[in-house]
Amino acid sequence: MRDKLRNEYLAAMGVENWVLRTDRRRAGPCTAAPSAAAASHAGSASAGAATVPQAIAAKPAAAPREAALREAGYSWAELRERVAACTRCALSATRTQTVFGVGNTSAEWLIVGEAPGAEEDRQGEPFVGRAGQLLNSMLRAIGLAREQVYIANVLKCRPPGNRDPQANEAAECLPYLERQIALLKPKLMLAVGRIAAQNLLRTDVTLGRLRQQVHTFGVAQVPLVVTYHPAYLLRSPGEKRKAWEDLKFAREVCARV
Repeated sequence: MRDKLRNEYLAAMGVENWVLRTDRRRAGPCTAAPSAAAASHAGSASAGAATVPQAIAAKPAAAPREAALREAGYSWAELRERVAACTRCALSATRTQTVFGVGNTSAEWLIVGEAPGAEEDRQGEPFVGRAGQLLNSMLRAIGLAREQVYIANVLKCRPPGNRDPQANEAAECLPYLERQIALLKPKLMLAVGRIAAQNLLRTDVTLGRLRQQVHTFGVAQVPLVVTYHPAYLLRSPGEKRKAWEDLKFAREVCARV
């Protein structure tokens, strides 16, 4: 990406430019050389090792076996049909439509939000409107286009009034996301927002304490990094600088996987 264009994206986020350290590989979105700060997160991992340390603050999510196997074996098309017809919780009675997910089904990055909002419920696509535009700018600032990642939510249906997901709703919907992860095989998951992070990691630890750590998710132990939700950043633009640090950290983590 040309410097001028990247600077425009950073300006849209309200953060200063970040100069990438020398990297001769340029092989893809996860090839940034880790900084000294990122290296401190690597713990006792040996140099060049592909393993990534887990966070101490939260445990990886692990759904009950029978729930995790509920969607096993379904293709992308079959899974989409099952989500569209789902009536496992009361949200099926109030939704306009389900919001399955969107993006590159061979993506290295999986972006996970909490649930569809009103506009997503109308359009059937996650992260649209102003929050979606900011998410696009955040991704582009680190060299990723929206079309290069896959975007989904913990819930596939909008909770009435955009309330927080209930525990039973998240439990019923999580097997769909787990199957998406199994099909996608991402190198990195980026959980945006407190609700998404807490549901994925099954913790009540604050987002502030979950940030800047490498967590893992599911049986495959996919590295997971947490940051702020774009909607929150629109309300609290002073936190954009922290989100920028999270994005740089996530990129460095992906480069080590």
